[in-house]
Order: sequence, then C-alpha cells, then structure tokens
Amino acid sequence: MSNTITTTDFNFPNQKSVYRGKVREVYNINDELLVMVATDRLSAFDVVLPKGIPYKGQILNQIATKFMELTEDIVPNWLIATPDPNVAVGHLCEPFKVEMVIRGYLSGHAAREYALGKREICGVKMPDYLKENDKFPEPIITPTTKADNGEHDADISREDILSKGIVFEEDYVVLEKFTRDLYQRGTEIAASRGLILVDTKYEFGKTKEGVIVLIDEIHTPDSSRYFYAEGYQERQNSGEEQKQLSKEFVRRWLIENGFQGLEGQQIPNMTDEYIETVSERYIELYENILGEKFVKADISNIDERIEKNTLEYLANR
Repeated sequence: MSNTITTTDFNFPNQKSVYRGKVREVYNINDELLVMVATDRLSAFDVVLPKGIPYKGQILNQIATKFMELTEDIVPNWLIATPDPNVAVGHLCEPFKVEMVIRGYLSGHAAREYALGKREICGVKMPDYLKENDKFPEPIITPTTKADNGEHDADISREDILSKGIVFEEDYVVLEKFTRDLYQRGTEIAASRGLILVDTKYEFGKTKEGVIVLIDEIHTPDSSRYFYAEGYQERQNSGEEQKQLSKEFVRRWLIENGFQGLEGQQIPNMTDEYIETVSERYIELYENILGEKFVKADISNIDERIEKNTLEYLANR
C-alpha cells in the first residue's frame, strides 16, 4: 500500500549514521540527538513482514510518547520532542545490552516453557500449581539479551548478566528497580482502562552524563501484552482463552497459515483486506490502551510530511 512508510532514506543536517531496527529507523544527529522514525513495518517471530500496516507507526509512537509522559516522574527518559506523529527526538544514549522483560502472569514465552515442564526461567523459579495466564504471586523479571539485527533475543539470568559483565551490578540494581516501578505504574493505568498489563519489556540506556534513562518504546501493543480485565477470572476458572489486546492476533494468523519464522517457511500472502483489518485492530488497541480517540494523521504523502516536520524542528531547536 502506498499510504504506508516501510523504509526511510532521510538525510538530516549533521547526520552521522542510521540504525535500522525491526520497525524503527534511528538517525544519529551529531552524536547528540537521535531522531527515531516509527515505520509501519510489522514484525512477528523476529521476521519483518513484507507489507506495511497503515497508521501503525503513528500508533506506536503516540502510545510510547504518552506513557513516557505518564511515567517521567518515576523514571527519567530519553525523549525531548515529537515533531511528527511518527517521529520522536531524544538524547543520544548508550543502550544497555539487555531487554528487561517483566511478567505478572504466566503467558506467552513463559507459558510455553512451563508447558514443557520447566519451572525456572532466566534463573527465576516459578510455582508448580499454575495454569496458563494465571497471575504470579509477584511479578518476575526475565531479561533477554539484545540481539543484533536478524538474530533472536535469548533468555539470560541476572547471574549471567553480572558474571559476564554485560551490565555492572550497581547499574543492574537500578534497571530492576525502574522495571518494577514502571510495571507498577503501567498496571495501575491499565486497570483504570479496564485492562490487565500482563507482561512487557523495557529498554534502558545511559546519557553522556551517566544518567540511566528509559529509551525506545513503553507499554505499546508491540512490547506488551494486555488482557481485558472484565471476565478475566471467569475465563481462567472455566479454562477459556483470555481476550487479548496485543499483536498476538497476527502471530495466530501466521501460525494458522503455516508460518512461525522457521527455516524454509514462506510468509503467507497478506491481502489488502487483511492488512485493513490489522490496521483497524491497532487503532482499537490505541483507543483502549490510552482511553482516547485515535486521530488519523494525513498519510497522502507520509515521507514528505515526516521530513518537513523533522527538518523544521531541527532547524528551530
């Protein structure tokens, strides 16, 4: 679809380099600022799907921005401004080489490990009596390594992170505290919207001044799993599946169509009709998570719009 942005090739003043992630492209401006463009790419099973989803980049960027604002009193973050619906500008940071995953419930990857009989994940013990989507007695932190492009993130324990020197202990203690505080705030905000924040991941970096800050995204449907709170316990009691608010529906569709990112598997064809339904689901996610109406940006010439707004901001700061 022409009304999506799936790749960018901007050349901003004082641009040093570009990093292309699965869904974001990050421009280094003079080793001082980062301009992060949220594209409409969709990734699942660590694979970027061939077609963009209209408004997805705007949705992710605006949810992340809103939650940065709602949590900046408890954890400092990298964000300075959002000159365009798809763009965030922030301080250049040195990222920590781990992603801090926190789980309040036995879902997703943890549930799959549990079903295999494992009772420990990332060095953290899990109780014996749980069934899928049950609440943990208290949230558990299950970090992963931050893989290079194309590689899979891997589970890692706190002990391994420290013994391998991936993060120094004094910093890691801060990361753990920030992770728990953010998850607590996210849980409270979700509850006020009739949602349960099941699990999520945070990424952190260090500024040039040595301050640890939250970077990347926060509490978006790409980085988090939400359930609807209403009927949660009844569904658990009767063994029904939970009503989810995340991109899990895309993973399910791919699995049903024979794709799980494994070697030799073909990505199924995504028709324009299916892409439209994915776009509508992302808008639904936005409105439920933020509790406000989604306002569609003008996407008639999305590249030009992003470039113009970003250049204006950089020229006037």
